[in-house]
Amino acid sequence: MTWETPVTEARRRLRAALAAGRRVTGTFVKLPTADCVDLARQAGFDFVVVDGEHSALPDETVLALVRHAAATGLPALVRVPSVDPAWVNRVLESGAAGVQLSMLTRAAETAALVAATRYAPAGERSVSLAHPAAGFGAADLAAYLAAEERDPPLLVGQIETAATRDPLADVVRGLDVAFVGTTDLAVSLGLASTPGHAALGARVAEIAEAARAAGTSFGGWVARPEAALVDAAGLGSAAYVIAGSDLQFLGSALRATAALARELPGPDPGAS
Repeated sequence: MTWETPVTEARRRLRAALAAGRRVTGTFVKLPTADCVDLARQAGFDFVVVDGEHSALPDETVLALVRHAAATGLPALVRVPSVDPAWVNRVLESGAAGVQLSMLTRAAETAALVAATRYAPAGERSVSLAHPAAGFGAADLAAYLAAEERDPPLLVGQIETAATRDPLADVVRGLDVAFVGTTDLAVSLGLASTPGHAALGARVAEIAEAARAAGTSFGGWVARPEAALVDAAGLGSAAYVIAGSDLQFLGSALRATAALARELPGPDPGAS
């Protein structure tokens, strides 16, 4: 009998969708409450990315959010600003479906990410069974390693600079998703905003083509998953889309609600 956990099943589900060319849509989680994970699952998102880069989440909260997502069957990746093998291992042992690495510019960084997320001989990840992703030792070492080899963590690399140090083809090779970070990319290109710039569109198309040539899925971020916004961002071929964040959605809803409140007429002194 093949042994697996909800984590490996979640990875398989996401990877199968990407391999089939189906679009999966997630959102960033930046707020320190499991309610955001539950709301994302209830709303029908395919995955969440717990933001360990652009948020105020402490490490223990990142791990708690990942564990909660894994327990509810929602794939959760963690965005990291750099490859710290010890931290990556803790994230994966807590039940992360994968890792999303920011500011990827070198093939060596991709290789380091692979090494930190794969057990020997494919990588250098330290092994233990005393964690949720291994069922706290519910299976023996051989069964756990076989499950991890069969359904390894998803690897997403963010390409968000005007140029990479190594050729794009070499940088994206080994990733599951080459993800274009359009906001940082626009700044790197010297642009004050993202939509409608020819230079930005050309760079996004270049990243998409590099992903296609490497047999890697293409992905990116939009504020809202609307067809017009996806097309304007050059993400028409993207199979992995992140839409906004819990913090962004909360802020938008609060501003809209406050604006409605300001439009209400004043109290009627004659009303009973």
